[in-house]
Formats: sequence, C-alpha cells, structure tokens
Amino acid sequence: MPAPGKLRSITDELRLMALKEHWRSGFGFVLAAAGSAVGLGNLWGFAYRASQGGGGAFLLLYVLIVLLVCLPVLVAEMVLGRSTAQSPLLAPVAAAGEAWRPLGWLFVMASCGILAFYAVLMGWTAHTLVHALWVGLPEDMDTAKSLFASVSTGNSALLGQGGSLALTAAVVAAGVQGGIERLSRWALPLLFVLLVGLALWAATLSGAVGGYQTFLVRWDSTQLLNPTTIRNAFTQAFFSIGTGIGCILAYSAYLKSSARLPREAIAVVGLDTAVGLLAGLITFPVVISFGLQETVSESTVGALFLAIPTGLASLGPAGRLVAVLFFSLAYLAAITSSVSLLEVPVASLMDRLGWSRRRSAWLMAVLIFIAGLPAAMSIPVLEVMDSIFGGVLLILGGLLIALLVGWVVPKRFQKDLQGSQTSAGLIRLMLFFLRWVSPAVITAGLLISVVDLWRQWFPAA
Repeated sequence: MPAPGKLRSITDELRLMALKEHWRSGFGFVLAAAGSAVGLGNLWGFAYRASQGGGGAFLLLYVLIVLLVCLPVLVAEMVLGRSTAQSPLLAPVAAAGEAWRPLGWLFVMASCGILAFYAVLMGWTAHTLVHALWVGLPEDMDTAKSLFASVSTGNSALLGQGGSLALTAAVVAAGVQGGIERLSRWALPLLFVLLVGLALWAATLSGAVGGYQTFLVRWDSTQLLNPTTIRNAFTQAFFSIGTGIGCILAYSAYLKSSARLPREAIAVVGLDTAVGLLAGLITFPVVISFGLQETVSESTVGALFLAIPTGLASLGPAGRLVAVLFFSLAYLAAITSSVSLLEVPVASLMDRLGWSRRRSAWLMAVLIFIAGLPAAMSIPVLEVMDSIFGGVLLILGGLLIALLVGWVVPKRFQKDLQGSQTSAGLIRLMLFFLRWVSPAVITAGLLISVVDLWRQWFPAA
C-alpha cells in the first residue's frame, strides 16, 4: 500500500490533470496551430524574400526545408508537448532532465523576443488599416513614405504596439477554449475567405501573368547557393510555421492522447504553405501591375506598407475597399500568431509559479511592451531583432528539438505516436529524418545564417 505522502502526491497530480485545460476538439487544435503558423510572415516576409531570392529558386528551397526539416521537427515538438503536458519552460526538463533546462529558457526568450517586435508590426498594420478606412490611400510613393513615417514613429507606434499587445493578452487571459480556440474557429475561416477573394481579384489585374511569372516561374539557379537566399528560406520556413519557439509545444500540452499528430502537423503545414502561396498570388500581381518592383526589393516593409497602398490608390474606391480587406486580413493573421507567442511565457509562468492565467497574461504583455520599445523607436533595431529572434534562435530551437527527441528520448516519441495509432512505418520514417536529416540540414542552415548575418552587419571584419 502506498505511503500517505505518496497518496497525497498522486491525488494532487490527478487533481492538476483534471484542472488542465484542453482543446474542445482536434479540429480546434488544428485551427489554433494553423493560426499560430499563419501570420505577417506569410504576408510581410514571403513576398520580400521571394523577390530577393529569385522567385522559383526561393520557393524550391522553402518547400524542401518545410517538408524535410520543419515537418518532422513539428511532429517532435507536438510529441514533446503532449507527452509531458508541461509548458515550454518545463517540458524539456520533464522529458530529459535538468541538462535540457536551457532549451526551455530558449523557447521563452525566443517567443518573447519575437512578440516584442511583432507587436510593433501589428501596430503599423492596424494604423494602415484605420487610415485606409477613414482617410484613404496615399496617391504616390512620397505620400506613402510620409504616412508610413508617421505611423512607425513616436506616439502612433507606441499606441499601435500597446493596443495590439492588450488585445493579445485579453484573448490569452480568456483561456484555451474561451479565448484561443474561440478566436481561431472564426478567424481562420474568415482569413481564407478573404485570401481567396483577393487572389481572384488580383487575377483580373493587367500585370497578373507577369506577377505569377515573377513569383512562381522566374528561375535563377545561382540563388540556390546564395547564402542570403538560403538564410531567407530557413528563416521564412521556421518563422512562418513557428517551429522551434515553443508555440506548438504549448498548444500540444492541451491535446488529448487520441489526436493523431502526424495528420495534425501535415494539416498545419499545408494550411500555412497555402496561405503563403495565396498571399504571393495577391502581392505579386499588385506589385507588377503598378510598377512597384523597386520599392519591394529595396525594403523589408516596402511590399506591405508602401507598395500595396500606393498601387491600390490608382483604382479609386475599389482599390480602397481592397486595401481595407487586405489589411483586415493581415491583422487577423497577426493576432492569431501573437496569441500563440504570448501563450509560451504565460503557460510557463502558470506552470512554474502557479499564477493565474489572467495575471500571467497581463504581466507578460507589459514586460514584452517594454522589451519592444527599441523596435518601436527604430526600424533598424526591429530588423536586427527579426534576424536574431525570428531567424537564428528559431533555427537553433528546431535543431535542439530534433536532437532531444531524435537522439535523447526517441522512445518517448515512439510511445506517444503508437498511443495515437500512428503506423509503425511512419514512426520509423519520421525518426529517421529527426536523427539523420533534420539535424544535419538545420546545422548547415544555422551556420550559413550566422555567417551571412555577420558579413552583412560587419562587412569590414
């Protein structure tokens, strides 16, 4: 018979398991996880990086990285979350011991760092949407640059950043089912309706065929070996899908054991890739139709905040309506991603300190707002934060997940997937990729990314 102390421990554990939040359904999890993946990275970064990387060459690299690297690592991250039922901070320790605690801190640091600058981008998006709705669109590029300068600096930038974080905190504080899942159930379907509608509209533009050729057909084989294109492809893949920062891990901790993780992971990757492609089918026809290629290629913000509003202004009221719909879509995508980013530190505080969800959400929103002030005040700082938190640390996190699950706790991976009736052959295949393919490819991508950034930041070194 167990000792009284052990009985109390078992009773407490059962009570905590009963109190643990869960998704209402597997479909709700897929929508939330897809919402985590679908964000401004699809709309803001995809077009810019594809235009820099030779169109088709960039797309080929991106798809290969997603299928061969991100998909197996995404399943591993899901397994880590579900099998431990712990927050991103504690899950690595629960799985493999104290030696892996730094990975938990990496998840928290990366998610907070990304959200710190991501909220600034959300603020810019919100201001552009409000301006298009109530005032109108800039008629030329000089006016667009002046408008963007007013939106991206001073009190306007702080107001947009703070308001976006407050909205994010309100959703997270409402809980898994009442906040995150409820948002995802209506936001994701609406997002796809807007995407498809805008893609059909873009197909009617005079430059649509040229846009498709630039985006999908244009081929420059030299870009396959270009370090910047390789870095951009890795960054886009990891940032867009959200692998390596603990968001999917946090969501998977609320999954029931019956969910079939490979199927859920394929659905998330498929939805995210579809959004990126649809966004390209909107952005590139607009850019080509209105002769805005130079603006897009020169600036990371050019495609979203300068080129699209200026191009659409020439269409009069119809262009203004399209702009309102496009930036509504962009903000909708952004909020579903920001919610998943905030869930990482919030779940970690709840697990580590026993705080309430509401208290954790609002405290972290305040701290992240403060951490994001440098990005709100300086676009170069924002771009550096994007490269470090949204690039290097994500790729590093993905590498460590592959090593942890593939080499340190492979039996946990096998046992968890066997429990959800995944075929033995598929489990062996994913484990092979986790062990022998993903670590090697991610290590190469990480080294190339670090060297390329170093050369850009310190050209004389």
